[in-house]
Amino acid sequence: MALRIIVSRHSVFYSPLISTLAAGFLEKQNLSAEYGVLQKGQRSSILIHQGAADIMQSAVASNWKPREAGESPLPVHFAQINQRDGFFLVARRPDSAFVWTKLEGRTLMADHGLQPITMLKYAAKSNGVDWKTVRLIDAGTPEEMQSAFRAGNVDYIHLQAPASHQLEAEGAGSIVASVGESMPPVAFSSLCCSRDFLRTDACTRFLEAFRQAREWVRSAPAEEIAQKQASYFPDIPGRVLAAAITRYQTVGNWQGGVAIPRDLYEQALNVFESAGEIRTRHPYEEVCATPPAVPSVS
Repeated sequence: MALRIIVSRHSVFYSPLISTLAAGFLEKQNLSAEYGVLQKGQRSSILIHQGAADIMQSAVASNWKPREAGESPLPVHFAQINQRDGFFLVARRPDSAFVWTKLEGRTLMADHGLQPITMLKYAAKSNGVDWKTVRLIDAGTPEEMQSAFRAGNVDYIHLQAPASHQLEAEGAGSIVASVGESMPPVAFSSLCCSRDFLRTDACTRFLEAFRQAREWVRSAPAEEIAQKQASYFPDIPGRVLAAAITRYQTVGNWQGGVAIPRDLYEQALNVFESAGEIRTRHPYEEVCATPPAVPSVS
């Protein structure tokens, strides 16, 4: 069976999912997959409801505003990919003495996606930053942000890897902080599907492949992971991919099991509630589900 897997973003940050396909774990479960990236104007909830996607990389937070708008049905989140934010701050120049308050009065080209900017504000405020003094710039997509940073005089840029590490490798900037290291663990990104698909044998077998891949990317040599994923990042040198993977391993983005921990879900609610982005604390059971049990495969 060929699964249709769509990701909201394509990044080394999602190595547990990419390696499920790239490192052969899915094949061991007698499955294959088509991998695609969410296009402008598309919404994960609609693609899943219409049957255009089986599994999507998203975030528990993606359910909250639609729930408040009365939308139904919504996808159910059944497995965590990352338990820490995966963005980095890249400065124009190296700064071994960086502290977050250095953002005050400076220009910061930030990813304005709802979750990235909300988590960034939370991390900054948690580290003593007077957020209203930061001069924010919205340059569009991550690709447009990188081009603008290379061409302009912005002090800092806010990116996922491998883009952050590619800028550093080119000498165009220097990574000075991990947002994930600078705030508590949180339910950041997860896998979701329809409640009907969650009950299928295909989902159960996919989950076993994902569990194995996630354990592997936590501990395997970064160079080995980078080699397996190279075809998914044709424009990024292997050494840059390996450096990004090493950093995510060090930060602990892929720690924990595949189930979405209730306490990390509550922390995500804390982050969005502190920013005024939600009106109520949405119950865990209405957004998340316990992953199905996994049978052995002969």
